[in-house]
Amino acid sequence: MLDRSEIGKRGYLNEPYRLFHLRDDRALTLDHHYHEFDKLVLLLGGRVTYHIEGKRYPLQPMDILLVSRNLIHLPVVEAGPAYERMVLWIDRGFMARFSAPEADLSGCFSLTARRGVHLYRPRGEDRTRWRALFERVESAAKDGGFAAGLLADTCVLQLLVELNRAVSAAPEEADPASYRFDPKMEEVTRYILAHLGEELSIDRLAGAFFLSRYYLMHRFKEVYGCSVHQYIRQKRLQQAAEAIRRDVPVLKAAEDAGFGDYSVFLRAFRAAYGKSPREWK
Repeated sequence: MLDRSEIGKRGYLNEPYRLFHLRDDRALTLDHHYHEFDKLVLLLGGRVTYHIEGKRYPLQPMDILLVSRNLIHLPVVEAGPAYERMVLWIDRGFMARFSAPEADLSGCFSLTARRGVHLYRPRGEDRTRWRALFERVESAAKDGGFAAGLLADTCVLQLLVELNRAVSAAPEEADPASYRFDPKMEEVTRYILAHLGEELSIDRLAGAFFLSRYYLMHRFKEVYGCSVHQYIRQKRLQQAAEAIRRDVPVLKAAEDAGFGDYSVFLRAFRAAYGKSPREWK
């Protein structure tokens, strides 16, 4: 079985979306984790640095983070002003239901993932407008009047339309001051993701990038918060799960993702997803 040091899935979404308005008055230490849904985070106050797939984002009030499903991340919250934020979990199926061929509502997540920067930073008076959009969703979610569900759906859809327009209009190259990253470790992770179906030992990775085993293992853990082995295991599981969702046979999905031992894959999958591949499908 996977041990407790493996990267954990956090949160379950059994509805189209869910909004949280959260406030913490002390420093927080959380583990690296991922979700099977997309997530928006609007920072309202506090000092927090979000770590997403090796990049670090020191957030400012009214910054919006777009955390795509399966991205490994965690917030590091400093002591000081209360850490207040609004968090919107969104099911990819909900976005697909209201999308059109020329208007994919999940496109804002895909675009930020492709650019490799998961932050949208509103400027000037635009900052208050984004807060109002999130607050509209919050108010609609609490509404118990006529067509309350339809009203809430409409507010979430308006937020997604506005966000897609804003992200699409933003420069391709993000402000370098808005995030920090280690270029060499990013090269390593790109290599890992391109070769998941192959043997990926520490020796192979260190040799490919002319690094010592010691430096690679310790620097990777420092940047990503998990070991190289844990990262590879998690990405292989995610790739296999996506393939199974597309009706790829389970054995082929496991092999294509780099699992040479089917029994190891089954144990790892059950530990990560709480059920067997066929039950999960």
